[in-house]
Amino acid sequence: MKKTWHIKGLLATFILLLTAPPVSAEKSSVSPGKELNVKEFILEHLADSYEWHIVDFGKKDITVPLPIILHSKTSGWHLFSSTRFHHGETAYKGFYISTKGKYKGKIVEADVTGNETRPLDLSLTKNAASLLLASLLLIVIIMGVARSLKRNPLESKKGFTGIMEMFIMSIHDEIIKPSVGDDYKQYAPFLLTVFFFIFINNLLGLIPLFPGGANVTGNIAVTMVLAVATFLVVNLSGSKAYYRDILWPDVPTWLKVPVPLMPLIEIVGTLTKPFALMVRLFANIMAGHSIVLGLTILIFITVSLGSAINASMTVISVIFTVFIDFVELLIAYIQAYVFTLLSAVFIGQARMSSHGSKRVAQETKPLFIKDK
Repeated sequence: MKKTWHIKGLLATFILLLTAPPVSAEKSSVSPGKELNVKEFILEHLADSYEWHIVDFGKKDITVPLPIILHSKTSGWHLFSSTRFHHGETAYKGFYISTKGKYKGKIVEADVTGNETRPLDLSLTKNAASLLLASLLLIVIIMGVARSLKRNPLESKKGFTGIMEMFIMSIHDEIIKPSVGDDYKQYAPFLLTVFFFIFINNLLGLIPLFPGGANVTGNIAVTMVLAVATFLVVNLSGSKAYYRDILWPDVPTWLKVPVPLMPLIEIVGTLTKPFALMVRLFANIMAGHSIVLGLTILIFITVSLGSAINASMTVISVIFTVFIDFVELLIAYIQAYVFTLLSAVFIGQARMSSHGSKRVAQETKPLFIKDK
């Protein structure tokens, strides 16, 4: 009975966390007497920042300061805490956070003519800190599960270890093995890492309280790095048949000589695949966060319309936000699943032999593997 109540309590806490209003990394743009700019409000809450906001107590903000690492062409290297900016309201050693223009939200300095210029910025931002935290958490979880499985490999596991084992084997057996082909084992570590990295960052992004709330997979720079990693694995492991189909495809000769029309199309195709991976993950996660913020902001927009309308819209906002949050839980898994599936399919296509079989012979070994 006690165990049941513990589970119910954890589930209720998790639902409350999901339905809480998203927390901004910076001060909210909503202030008394000021008209709310919906676009600015949403973009501000989705943007990266130089500190990790936790909660407000009246006029006092509780934040986790992050290290600022800069190199200026005029004054050299600088290392200091983000608290020096006082939430972006003050300057420090000539550096400040821009509030307008193309460098809005970024650290800048003024040159001799008064124009804003960007120093070399190696600061640990909120998204970067969340990415490192998620990576550490993922390592701890996987190493713990691996250690538990190694102790008693033949024993049926229960609890969290059993769930993770089922989770891992489902991705391994349902995605990686059939999509890649006979030599799937050498690509399984990469694909499993990609799946769980995306999934855990998606989940943390749904929790509006510290240490969650960062828009990591909704940042196109992160999805670009993941897509580039897939692009490198696919093309460095491509067989001779894969490159022959790209550079000299099985089409009429006039489509290849004198103008290499089909080879150019095939080459562009190798670039559009990772581009699609990058945009799909970024767009879906960004859209989900934007919808939740849009529903939340209805409460503030309808304040001036009277208490009755505001109360009814608050109820509607909460109901739809809860619904979208549960949909986002599903999307968090689906997007990690789709990214891993397509990456595995692309690798399988690159490893396919000239006979259309996924059994890659010695003559179609990866280009980066040398003969012993």
